[in-house]
Amino acid sequence: MLDNAQARQIVAKSVEPIAHGLLKLKVTPDAVTWTGALSTVGISLALLSQGHFLVGGILIALLSASDLLDGTMARILGRQSTWGAFLDSTLDRVSDASVICAIIYFYSQAGQHHSHMAVTAGLVSLVMGLLTSYARARAEGLGVDCKVGIAERAERSIILLTSVILTGLGVNVLPYGLVLLASVSTITVAQRMWHVRRLLAA
Repeated sequence: MLDNAQARQIVAKSVEPIAHGLLKLKVTPDAVTWTGALSTVGISLALLSQGHFLVGGILIALLSASDLLDGTMARILGRQSTWGAFLDSTLDRVSDASVICAIIYFYSQAGQHHSHMAVTAGLVSLVMGLLTSYARARAEGLGVDCKVGIAERAERSIILLTSVILTGLGVNVLPYGLVLLASVSTITVAQRMWHVRRLLAA
């Protein structure tokens, strides 16, 4: 599992100038959160669903910076709140689902070699990605820390976006990337279930 906390700190430092600029323009952290999520949905619908993987993948990768930008803005303002964390986490699920759904739609219409595999793996990835987040949230609601597993959101995003961009460059690895994504997401859900079972049974 990647050291997400350290990586986020490094990226957060790099977006601080942008954060200060947006705050001077009276842009709120919540507005950035909504803009990032809605833009991801729009790009997924307009580009990824039509097979424009290179441009769509690059744009979504760039938009992922907004996932740290809003938090950096809130920290500068001294207004980090439970609501902001809830909104960010909820819209992350919307963004992730929109990307995978757009890819599933493309392969369901394309009739290409490995399309069936891509659709099946995409559906498994979608369900297991949501279950990964749910398992952690439910565990923490029971008082159990559940930051375990081989693939948190950062790892899953890297697998998916790398596969999308490479496919856009002509290297058709996206169906296999979806299989990998489905596999690691399923393993992560199982790891979290075992982790919670072990701690609650102790």
